[in-house]
Amino acid sequence: MAHSSKIFCCFSFLFSTLSIIPLSHQLEQHPLDSLTPIEFIRVQAIVNQSHPTTTNDITFQYIGLNEPDKQALISWLQNHRTTPITAPPPRQAFVIARINHQTHELVVDLLYDNIVSDHIHHGFGYPLLTFEEQNGASQLVFNHAPFLAALNKRGLKVEEVICETFAIGWFGETKQNGRVVKVMCYYLDGTVNLYMRPIEAITVTVDLEAMKITHFRDRLVVPVPKAAGTDYRESEQKEPFGPELKGITVVQPDGPSFIIDGSRVRWANWDFHLSFDARVGPVVSLASIYDTEKQEFRRVMYRGFVSELFVPYMDLTEEWYYRTFFDAGEYGYGLCAVPLEPLRDCPANAVYMGAYVAAQNGMPIEMPNVFCIFERNAGDVMWRHTETMIPPDLITEVRPDMSLVVRMVSTVGNYDYINDWEFKQIGSIKVTVGLTGLLEVRGSKYTHKDQIDEEVYGTLLAENTLGAYHDHFITYHLDLDVDGCE
Repeated sequence: MAHSSKIFCCFSFLFSTLSIIPLSHQLEQHPLDSLTPIEFIRVQAIVNQSHPTTTNDITFQYIGLNEPDKQALISWLQNHRTTPITAPPPRQAFVIARINHQTHELVVDLLYDNIVSDHIHHGFGYPLLTFEEQNGASQLVFNHAPFLAALNKRGLKVEEVICETFAIGWFGETKQNGRVVKVMCYYLDGTVNLYMRPIEAITVTVDLEAMKITHFRDRLVVPVPKAAGTDYRESEQKEPFGPELKGITVVQPDGPSFIIDGSRVRWANWDFHLSFDARVGPVVSLASIYDTEKQEFRRVMYRGFVSELFVPYMDLTEEWYYRTFFDAGEYGYGLCAVPLEPLRDCPANAVYMGAYVAAQNGMPIEMPNVFCIFERNAGDVMWRHTETMIPPDLITEVRPDMSLVVRMVSTVGNYDYINDWEFKQIGSIKVTVGLTGLLEVRGSKYTHKDQIDEEVYGTLLAENTLGAYHDHFITYHLDLDVDGCE
């Protein structure tokens, strides 16, 4: 196996012959629709043409929809019902690009093909990391003599080493230190669970602008945890196994009850718009519910999405203290979305949708099967009553609980976030994030908890293996418009 690097959000897109809703299958473009591949290409061309004298390649850290003004959009929607020829709000793209080592925040008008604004960001904070620069930074260590010497000192084979990049956080510094990442490496050699085999106490600092190593330190030698028993693949599991369960099949003989028209989803008494963003993933907009008594739709939520996932580790050692990740803002919650596995990630009655993101050069990349939409009947009861006070009659009424689920899975390094938006018949929207994946551990000299006589910022899980204390804070942007925004 040749040595390799690993970007923080790794994925391999596989095309499927299942039910996929093509992004182009819509009668007209909605103002809140995600950018199309053609629009990505236009944005790239407009930005490149606006800076023809740049001495460096322009890198596109983010391209997405520049959300139209809320009141303008609501007014257009109201007028559009009676006057379909009404012009929609201006369609614009928001771009974050690195141009001549500066971060530009641009708004691109897609009707007139020009740049509306171009603001250079001078404050703290840096844009999303791209896959290309993460991969480039990780590769540098394999040509760095001190790093190779450190591997040799530990008796490790370079071809079994995998590396990834880590954002370094901000701790109140008054001087900006540039776009810098740390590189952390792991050892395979008998397992694919690289996170259980960290190569500890090596610090590699990379300047992303120069794409070079600016600092290296091999502080001490810590044993690499053993590979035995860490491989999670089903094919690698050993007996004894638990009882085998019989299969459960979801069947809808008359087909699904929901309708997907472009980015608009209708189910039961719900009507909402679904789009995708590289930073935040699924965006649910204009969610309304039909009131059968009033014979009209009543607004519930204007816009909702995951705004940030903050994951601070509580380990103060030199190689861990900076691990305070913003999984959306630094790595892209949507950018790290992975293709959903039919019959495993989603049930048999699911319908799949794809999306597009921009590569570092601004060109569109297709991401198939990032959403699945399905109706859920888990056997729960929405409402029931049994009346025994009117003898001899026994009156029983039961309403089964059925709901519509929109799902995306984002794999950010070792963690997999299962993000569900669930629409229920009772008029509620339930948002859940299931956290699964793998634990990222720290290598340790300790083999038994009785040996520990210091603060180790974690729990000894196995020989030479500490589970570091950390938290996950998930923040939602919820613009609720229950019966309007007045």
